[in-house]
Amino acid sequence: MGLGALQDPMRILGIDCGSRSTGYGIIDSSEDRQLLVTYGAIRLHAKNSFSDRLVEVHNQLLQVIRSYSPQFAAVEDQFYLTNFRSVLKLGQVKGVVLCTAALEGIPITEYSPLEIKSAVTGYGRANKIQVQSMVRQLLTLPTNPEPHDAADALAVALCHAQVLSNRNRIRTGIISA
Repeated sequence: MGLGALQDPMRILGIDCGSRSTGYGIIDSSEDRQLLVTYGAIRLHAKNSFSDRLVEVHNQLLQVIRSYSPQFAAVEDQFYLTNFRSVLKLGQVKGVVLCTAALEGIPITEYSPLEIKSAVTGYGRANKIQVQSMVRQLLTLPTNPEPHDAADALAVALCHAQVLSNRNRIRTGIISA
């Protein structure tokens, strides 16, 4: 039975923020089934000013949101880096992402890398290739999604789908809290 035949699928946008490439992935999720809608990466050119790159993230993400109308969005919670400048730039990109989703009325949730990897692979310390492989399997894709930023974004969306599914099971009494 295809996902289209299921009742009320949820459309979830996962985003992997980056100062050079911001990945996005959209899935439809219903019950325990997920279907790929689209994925890709917003590539940012180093020759452009950082403010121009932030505008580009906003514009391209807005186009994705308006084209696919996700109901929910999820991002990876900022992790700690040793390079302060990298942390600052990543935070600014994430701020643009959060603001863009909020302005479009999309609720956004943040997950730690550990939560995302655990949800997708069952192991919180999985490497990028393991995450990419599990995303391929969970979405029944013929090949691993590329680039890694897009695979990571799909992993974030899958994590959120699992959380929403578990909340629904608790709410309906299928599982206990």
